[in-house]
Amino acid sequence: MPNDAKDANDAKNSKDTAAPPAGKRPAPPCTLVIFGAGGDLTRRLLMPALYNLSADGLLDDDMPIIGVNHGERETSEWRDELTASLRKFAADKASTFHTSKLNEDAWNRIAQKLEYFAGEFAEDETFARLGKRLAELKSRNVVFYLAVSARFFAPIAEHLGRAGLLKEENGGFRRLVIEKPFGNDLASAQALNRSILAYADESQVYRIDHFLGKDTVQSILAVRFANAMFEPVWRREFIDSVQITAAETIGVEGRGSFYEQTGAFRDMLPNHLFQLLGMVAMEPPNSFDAESVRDKKAEVFDAIQPLGPNDVVFGQYETGPAGPGYRDEPGVAKDSRIETYAAARVYVENWRWAGVPFYLRTGKRLTERRTEISVQLKAVPFRLFRDTPVDALTPNVYTLRIDPAHGTTFDFNVKVPGPVMQVGAVRSTFDYGDFFAERANVGYETLLYDCMLGDPTLFQRADSIETAWAAVDRVLHPEAELPVHGYAAGSAGPEEADRLLAEDGRAWRPLTDAKNKP
Repeated sequence: MPNDAKDANDAKNSKDTAAPPAGKRPAPPCTLVIFGAGGDLTRRLLMPALYNLSADGLLDDDMPIIGVNHGERETSEWRDELTASLRKFAADKASTFHTSKLNEDAWNRIAQKLEYFAGEFAEDETFARLGKRLAELKSRNVVFYLAVSARFFAPIAEHLGRAGLLKEENGGFRRLVIEKPFGNDLASAQALNRSILAYADESQVYRIDHFLGKDTVQSILAVRFANAMFEPVWRREFIDSVQITAAETIGVEGRGSFYEQTGAFRDMLPNHLFQLLGMVAMEPPNSFDAESVRDKKAEVFDAIQPLGPNDVVFGQYETGPAGPGYRDEPGVAKDSRIETYAAARVYVENWRWAGVPFYLRTGKRLTERRTEISVQLKAVPFRLFRDTPVDALTPNVYTLRIDPAHGTTFDFNVKVPGPVMQVGAVRSTFDYGDFFAERANVGYETLLYDCMLGDPTLFQRADSIETAWAAVDRVLHPEAELPVHGYAAGSAGPEEADRLLAEDGRAWRPLTDAKNKP
């Protein structure tokens, strides 16, 4: 090859192969098998996440990706469909995957590894053929991703186990990634764990919660444990209460039939919001070793006082400024009693948090989209200001903003300029975008990468899953059905949720602009 041609070829190869970020290494060689290849989760989240990992040089160059789904089709057809979806999401400014320009080289590295595999999830023949294909590929390391409806979790795990596909040999690994919902109450979660652990060891099971893939969620641990100004006051002696909010402006988005079986409480409280609570309330681990972190979170869930009917408020959106009500959604019963809003008062009965209420709320069709954690410190004695024109002091509140704005705010008091001692409320704000480059991130990148590396830190263990469900099980099976209160679509939720906090002399943080001005 002429030198100039060789140089051009070397330059092309260098351009096509991304270098991993400093301190990162590519995932080890493995095969990724996705059950539910034709589903929304695969299109919207898994493929964009794989694209981002490819762009960062964090995937093995020769990683096969096998998509299992019912219905015959050509691999080229599946590949073209995914390519079209990826380009659509990249161009959509409202998408978490929005990027100015799709890196075609990064996507092609993924696309050329795609292989469609037709098969039914509950038939032995599917898994026998899959085993033969993995043998042909000489796949020693395999990640099985269950991007399917929850009713298929146990059957797929059973078929994989019976076909010998979860057996680890010759130093290789076999890992099983399971989406939520992991059960719908304590009994079903226990049954699902028994079914899966009959065929796989706990170390092979990665129960995924995409909330934990968000950088701003993971930064909770950094904020707490890397800053001396926070940890000394992160306890009942100094903290009045904690609020955790996951508010959405959208409705059920055509998923009415799914929501009718789940509801806001099951969908969000014992998993997403409890995971945030665990990171806020956990004791400092001895290290960031996976089991050290997961042990400390498990201790928090074990210390949660079981919720009763008086600790919970359910709501359902009705026709309002933001549109029609829940019962007008496709697939929803006209007399539905399913909640689209849930608020809860939670107590963690341990030495650090005894007596400190954690207020959790989530809902659809609310006035603003927001996921955040607000930690309110106890009030200082007012005696010093009793003879000054100060009516009240603004509570000191530290807020970690997770979505859609990323950053923190701190509300505190200062003297207003002038000859009179007058106190005014101010805010200190940190926005990630001011310090770090914004990147398209769907929240699954870290989770997929960690699973391939064998790092389970951000995944849930069987005991934590069951303990979380145990804390809410009384609310899911009360002697009398809990009332579901109406609220206007586009409002902040039902009035009864305000009264839940008013009973304690407190109020929800307002759902206003992204910076939640006091």
